[in-house]
Amino acid sequence: MSPADNVVLYEEQDRVAFITLNRPHKKNTLTDAVIQGIADGIDAATKSPDVASIILRGAQGTLTAGYDLTAAHEFTKEEDGPPGWSTPYGARGPKSREGAWDPVRDYQFMNNNVRRFMKVWECPKPVIGLIEGWAVGGATDLILCADLLFMSSDAHIGYAPSRIYGTPTTMMWVHRLGLEHAKQFLLTGRAIDAETAHRIGLVSYVCEPGDIHAAAEAEARRMATIPANQLALNKMLINQAYENMGLRTSQMLGTFFDGVTRHTEEALQWTEAIAEQGFKEVIAERDGPWEDYGQRPR
Repeated sequence: MSPADNVVLYEEQDRVAFITLNRPHKKNTLTDAVIQGIADGIDAATKSPDVASIILRGAQGTLTAGYDLTAAHEFTKEEDGPPGWSTPYGARGPKSREGAWDPVRDYQFMNNNVRRFMKVWECPKPVIGLIEGWAVGGATDLILCADLLFMSSDAHIGYAPSRIYGTPTTMMWVHRLGLEHAKQFLLTGRAIDAETAHRIGLVSYVCEPGDIHAAAEAEARRMATIPANQLALNKMLINQAYENMGLRTSQMLGTFFDGVTRHTEEALQWTEAIAEQGFKEVIAERDGPWEDYGQRPR
């Protein structure tokens, strides 16, 4: 496994594989290289006879702030789409035609990310996700595919793109929460603190910031005492129950609707405002009425 520029680190220690998102200067935001690095890490851990469980985490106290909307060029290649196609991140290919959008190509592009995120769900070995700092937007499409979630007491998770410019693609929010809580947080995009996340059953454990890594590693190592085939069969059985509830259909719609929400008139005006006013200013206007994410009262 050799992710570009070490944006994802992989190591094995004491029967545990550690997959670490490693762009701390960018809050570990997701690029194509990061997503591929995670997928490669899951593949490596799956194949390794020395690995009993996996820990997925971010470097330097933050899981990930979601997709890197400022790095569209990393997702944009001439072969990615035909003339007239634009990436989900707003940057148009070298042969693009203004105003054109191909929903099929958009779906194929984003579904490629979904397939890689779902390696976490499909891996026969237990995957423990660590939520530190922030897990925002596309970060939740990834981390909610994990089997158990450990959350730092000072961390927050949420799908802010619900307010404009996105819908969840892996749709794990709906399948991990009941109807009332799914609507409460997906209709509004509200940020969820650790106490609330634990109360509504979104995460398994809440730990103090200094204790979360040791607690997650201890749980991962305990899993090594259970036969690998037993773990794999139980995970497959639990996951299949949700597959039978229509998980894959929800993902197809979520991924398609994500493209639609990024190409509404309101979304186009929003991206124009970012170009004119700046990313931070427009995000502040989005989150100000809700007083969360970067707009929390001090």
